[in-house]
Amino acid sequence: MASTSSSPGPSRLPRQAAHLNQPPPAPSTSGDSESIVPPPPAEKGPDVGLLKELAKSALVESLNDIQGAKTLILEPALAGPLGLVTEVALLKHQAVDKMFWLEPGPLNVNARNVVWLCRPKMEFMTIIAEQIRAQQKNPSSSGPLMYTILLVPRATELCRKVLEDQGVAGDVTISEFKLEFIPMEDDLLSLEMEDVARDVFLHGDDTPIYYSSLALMTFQRAFGLFPRILGKGDGAKKLATLLQRHHTSGSSQYREIEPSEQVDSLIVLDRSIDWVTPMCTQLTYEGMLDEFVGINNSHIEIDPALIDPSQAPPAPSPSTSNLASTPITKKRKHHLSSQKDKLFMDIRDLNFAVVGMRLSKVARRLEGDYGGVKNLKSVSQMKEFVGKLGGLQSEQQSLRLHTGLTELLMPITRTDEFNKNLEAQQNLVAGYDSQAQLPTLEDLMYQQVPWQTVIRSVILMSLTTGGIKPKNLESFKRDFLQVYGYHHLPLLIALQDLNLLVRSPPTNPQPFPSLRKALRLIVDDINDAAPNDISYVYSGYAPLSIRLVQCVTQKNVILSGTVSGDEDGGLGKQRVLPKAHPIVGWKGFEDVLASIPGATVDVRQRGDQTRREPTVPSDDRTVTTVVFFLGGCTYTEIAALRWMSKQTKGRRFLIATTGIINGNSLVESFGDKAPVPLKQESS
Repeated sequence: MASTSSSPGPSRLPRQAAHLNQPPPAPSTSGDSESIVPPPPAEKGPDVGLLKELAKSALVESLNDIQGAKTLILEPALAGPLGLVTEVALLKHQAVDKMFWLEPGPLNVNARNVVWLCRPKMEFMTIIAEQIRAQQKNPSSSGPLMYTILLVPRATELCRKVLEDQGVAGDVTISEFKLEFIPMEDDLLSLEMEDVARDVFLHGDDTPIYYSSLALMTFQRAFGLFPRILGKGDGAKKLATLLQRHHTSGSSQYREIEPSEQVDSLIVLDRSIDWVTPMCTQLTYEGMLDEFVGINNSHIEIDPALIDPSQAPPAPSPSTSNLASTPITKKRKHHLSSQKDKLFMDIRDLNFAVVGMRLSKVARRLEGDYGGVKNLKSVSQMKEFVGKLGGLQSEQQSLRLHTGLTELLMPITRTDEFNKNLEAQQNLVAGYDSQAQLPTLEDLMYQQVPWQTVIRSVILMSLTTGGIKPKNLESFKRDFLQVYGYHHLPLLIALQDLNLLVRSPPTNPQPFPSLRKALRLIVDDINDAAPNDISYVYSGYAPLSIRLVQCVTQKNVILSGTVSGDEDGGLGKQRVLPKAHPIVGWKGFEDVLASIPGATVDVRQRGDQTRREPTVPSDDRTVTTVVFFLGGCTYTEIAALRWMSKQTKGRRFLIATTGIINGNSLVESFGDKAPVPLKQESS
């Protein structure tokens, strides 16, 4: 990346995608590997598995309130989140005999109880009302049906009003299922809500902020009151205000919460303060899987042969003369979980450039373990080997999966389209020859690369350069609509309303150019294999959102450019971790915060003033800092916070978010996701 010196221009070309052009070495069975001493694992904090049990028990209670056999009609978008907290066997144990998707059309049920499980949306209430009326016109032979709607996470007056207007309010019972934070990992909680950034920042709908406040209050009931709430952004301010209101004037269950002994603060960041980060192409292993394969509710759809070679389709016979006879392999959902897959935990947050090397090391070690069977001489040695055989086979299966996924990603990193786009992005965030990047992006557009790729990089250009020249912007918009379709016009309007795609000079100046130096957003000479800064997740760009977290929790990183502590000196010894400093707010970064649009939050929640002061990091105690993203976060931001948890002694980070996003899902939410077919007049 470009140098951050104070000279008029960067001292040299920014770091490009050369390290990704050369594909990571495939796992091999020979050769030496470089010895890398990994940092110590972060200590565990609050047991977030408790939140999963709360969700599961809430569902059981809701279903138990409905006596008799039940037919469950489920909103498709809830299937993934629900599967993370419960299983089909539990539903069957609660007398759920059949399950259907919530979609328009008549009901075909035999059970006396019909239960809809969905988010509180008007469109669902309309569908449910139509189904109830249709069922009442053709009553079941088993007698009248009992109708119940379980709304997630709460019932709303708007839903009740829609049912009243549809004339079915008296025929249906409305209840609630409090599905709030879902533990995706030990250090990651998600509400798994879709399109929150669109609803809050484009449509001005604060409902997700209210739902977030309820989820955070549940967290506080489980683990104690946040002693301090910090944040940046108008959405963060609204959320902090709601949390204080719940605590001081809400129900007794909220007012009686005692200060936490495990958590020292909550940092709230709303997505509007950092649109740059999600527009960049993610370069960690898990981030690239999300970008180019797709991760939904921690699940990925893959070829079954990647897990079980016996499920690979048979090779076509020489007599096969056409592709039509080649069987189509049905994708299989696979849960990406560090608890079940230790290799995934090891590589998920690595820069993709070094994943192949890490897989090669595992392959060589497994070969040595299996080869050791030749040297077994005693019965006890054989018994010991058989005892670990199951673990070796599980690790071998994991190695096969991630080697296969790496081989899927490597061809993408070799394409001209990928590398030209990545180079343009890195030039833009580094402030190097920014105006020259538009022709590159236009060339990609004319080659009809996916529209999301083009629009993300053009948004990046607008954000990092203070807008695009009016003539160039209008020309781009015209060509974009002609190449990709005029159904994207609402998207372009939305991007303008959000100040993501604006003319220069913009009405509201973009803060990124000034923040580039103030927060060291560009870092040179990143070592992907042994990174010393969070910027490794984008090969030289440090996510603005995470730099703001460092302004509160690792001030020395911003002020001096390093994490203090004794390095290993290349001798392979474990370095001594510096102590984490107490949370003292935004002190020292007031000018930086003032340059970023949106409110700045710093409030204390003391509870009973007679109680002791909150716990601070010490030699023998680790405290947890919760970082909540309102509007979604990326896997690269998660990786950066995990890396930070391992860099100091006494503090770990717990990531919480309304949902996990990437640049594609974000820009898709701002516009029409599919063309609207035009009606043709009959002649």
